[in-house]
Amino acid sequence: MIYRTLGRTELSVSILGFGASPLGHEFGAINETEGIRAVQLAIEKGINYFDVSPYYGRTMAEERLGAALDGKRQQIVLASKTGRYDKDQFDFSAERVVTSLEESLKRLRTDYLDVFQAHDIEFGNKAQIIGETVPTLIKMKEQGKVRFVGVTGYQLNPLRDLAENTDIDMVLSYCRYNLMDTALDRVLMPALRRRGIGLVNASPLHMRLLTARGAPDWHPAPEAVLEAGRRATDWCNRQGADISELALQFALDYASAATTLVGMGKVSHVERNVKAVGIKPDAELLRGVQEIIKPVADTCWTSDCPENNDPEAVPARV
Repeated sequence: MIYRTLGRTELSVSILGFGASPLGHEFGAINETEGIRAVQLAIEKGINYFDVSPYYGRTMAEERLGAALDGKRQQIVLASKTGRYDKDQFDFSAERVVTSLEESLKRLRTDYLDVFQAHDIEFGNKAQIIGETVPTLIKMKEQGKVRFVGVTGYQLNPLRDLAENTDIDMVLSYCRYNLMDTALDRVLMPALRRRGIGLVNASPLHMRLLTARGAPDWHPAPEAVLEAGRRATDWCNRQGADISELALQFALDYASAATTLVGMGKVSHVERNVKAVGIKPDAELLRGVQEIIKPVADTCWTSDCPENNDPEAVPARV
């Protein structure tokens, strides 16, 4: 395993992080015993960054991760979130941040979190996030219940605004640095570097688009993006290559990200993903895929709060 430092936190984290959303059946049913085995194997393989949320499986992922970490809590860096609880249920109030943390600690069977994050901030009111949510996160940090605090989201501009105007320690961005979209490096990363804020990159497979299985029905990317992903996948197949391996190698090679989160819920997921660590993407294969994707590269889609959308965002498919 390879490790990098998460911004100014001094946390040494594995460049491959364990995204625990599959433990909550977010991408299909996962056997609970198999999920626990996947967590334990990941730790054995050197993965030490585990990210979860009460939103994943509507608390199921936290419950299962907590069970899997029994006796192993001190071996890992544990991150969870607050603010999002269902598809359309958000509450970024100070009161809810406090109660949410206590609930997560109970489910995760621990008395502290290493990282505590406001979840999907583009769905909240910017003034509330800056003036109420983040100060409450920092208060939890001062009380010793969490070690470091941050925010997560898809739209890059809100993440950049929070990085520039608050004292957060890290940012989690998903679907914005991978084979389909690298806008994060141009839009967000300069601000993070200036402030010494750590970056967690997520969804290197563009929410399953860059896989042989293909995007789930609910994927919000415009049809042109989905079609480009399918064509790139087919082209890799004809070259005898797996696009998901190339996509993961590409993301893990991005040195500005301390860790890249990949959803894992099975032992086979862990075994496959660990193989990508330290492997440079094949240059010729990469050029071929990027040429196919080029017409739709860096396409992002809108979220439900227009005032928080990036200027270049196009309407989501669903």
